[in-house]
Amino acid sequence: MRSTLAPPLRSRTPRPVDHAARAAVAALRAELAAIEPERACCRAAERVGLGHAAMGRARDPVVARLVVRLGQADGSDRFRWSSAADHCRLAWLRGRFLARGSLSLAGGRTHLEFVLPPDDAAVLADALAALDLPARRSVRRGRGVLTWKSAATVHHFLRLVGASSTLLELEARTVSRELRGDLNRQLNAETANLRRGIASSARQVEAIATLRAHGRDRALSGLDRRVATARSSAPDASLTELAAELGIGRSTIQRALERIEAEAARVR
Repeated sequence: MRSTLAPPLRSRTPRPVDHAARAAVAALRAELAAIEPERACCRAAERVGLGHAAMGRARDPVVARLVVRLGQADGSDRFRWSSAADHCRLAWLRGRFLARGSLSLAGGRTHLEFVLPPDDAAVLADALAALDLPARRSVRRGRGVLTWKSAATVHHFLRLVGASSTLLELEARTVSRELRGDLNRQLNAETANLRRGIASSARQVEAIATLRAHGRDRALSGLDRRVATARSSAPDASLTELAAELGIGRSTIQRALERIEAEAARVR
């Protein structure tokens, strides 16, 4: 009788939570929400940028407190990018990010996106392009999505909308990650070179032993015999070290060892 039991589910190892990254993002949002626009026009522009969040629908407490500080709307709830002053544009963009933007630093990657109604996404895309900050535009479940994955672009945008102290931490994280990446690549390259050197030395020592076992080492040239003796005496030495010991060029050492390996292959 066949068993009807379902196969056990494979458990997935949860990804580690980067608490430092989460704290950095939270600090960034708090810093931007704490900015107090001095001009009434900027306050109005930021309020329009917040959209529904300015109508008591803010999920983030720091944004909710910002809405209270901005006060009630005293004019149109529409923002005209083409006729707005630069300081109003940046206030509006800051509101857009606080209400519709999200930043992820998971896994050492920088990913900022805005999720808005399609028409609003088109307006924001044009505004960002005007600032030389073009974003990739797509549609997700009926919503318009604007995305940046370049840390440099994200940092430039955040600097424009008023981030300063928190941005220094984000830039430090990026530099640290790049340095770790460069160091890892260098270590991997050095490790690979070391492994190749060890494998080559083992082949050369084996080839020399094969020639000696068959009495063929005496048929080698004087130079090749000197190289063979030096390699047998120092199997861990690099070609550069052998060249320094024998007082001849590294390329000469390498060609001699290649001839030795070729002769051993013929003997085998």
